[in-house]
Amino acid sequence: MQKIKIMNSNKNSSGGRHQGKKKPQKSSTSNFEGKRNFSDSSKSKSFKRSSDKEESKKPQRFEKKRFESDRKFSKTSKEKSQVKESTSNPEIDGIRLNKYISNAGICSRREADVYIAAGNATVNGKIITEMGYKVMPTDEVRFDGSSISPEKKRYVLLNKPKNFITTMDDDRGRKTVMELVANSSKERIYPVGRLDRNTTGLLLFTNDGELAKKLTHPKHNIQKIYHASLDKKLSNSDLNKIAEGFVLDEKRVIVDEISYIMNQPKSEVGVKIHSGRNRIVRRIFEHFGYKVVKLDRVIFAGLSKKDLPRGHWRHLTEMELNNLKML
Repeated sequence: MQKIKIMNSNKNSSGGRHQGKKKPQKSSTSNFEGKRNFSDSSKSKSFKRSSDKEESKKPQRFEKKRFESDRKFSKTSKEKSQVKESTSNPEIDGIRLNKYISNAGICSRREADVYIAAGNATVNGKIITEMGYKVMPTDEVRFDGSSISPEKKRYVLLNKPKNFITTMDDDRGRKTVMELVANSSKERIYPVGRLDRNTTGLLLFTNDGELAKKLTHPKHNIQKIYHASLDKKLSNSDLNKIAEGFVLDEKRVIVDEISYIMNQPKSEVGVKIHSGRNRIVRRIFEHFGYKVVKLDRVIFAGLSKKDLPRGHWRHLTEMELNNLKML
């Protein structure tokens, strides 16, 4: 009886183990089926997503085509406007006032429209507030009371050599200073003041009429420094007479300073003067019986010829230009 009980317990235990093995198989089968169902559902979902992408791509392509067509259209219209603008002749048709002001470097065209509407611009003395007003080449345009030009302002400093005359052209075929600065600017520039044919040194060129007028008008007392080489030594008495001032051609002449040049013979003299009278330095020494062999302008309105060889030119620096405008 005891053996039977033992055998029954063994059967029960073995049966339990066998059933335990089957259960995992069922559960593994159910898990596998679950995985298949999950993968199937994922495939269907991914299929739906890919179809959504394809549908979403269609309007994107359509928008892109529309954008490209808009670009082509705008480019074509821009080209048409450029062709139209290039065929117009400013000398005949004139130039819009806002463009004129913008080309003068005052501000942008859009800002110019605001200033025009506010009455800041005048043409031939009349305030213009009309948008699109055309300016002709012969018109005088002023902005805030100052004359302006559509050309960019240029400032060129030349170290003038001998045998060049200070004029725009010469009917006798002599060499002019304009030949020396011909490649300095696309704009037409003019000499400020003049140096006679045999005088060397600094000569300024510009198309800035306001500044040129300022630098040449006597009331502004623009100083120049000359190095004069005389045919003989200048006596102390004559030097003092020149320094004190004297009458020349019924007009009193006063120099700002006169002195011998250091470590040079007394025939080498430095003269600082603000007078703009024609050939004034040569005439001063001629009045006292001296002949000027060489005359070189070394300083003009604070500008120096340092590092500027004879016959060469350079553009003014921004600092030099600011200093000129503050004189």
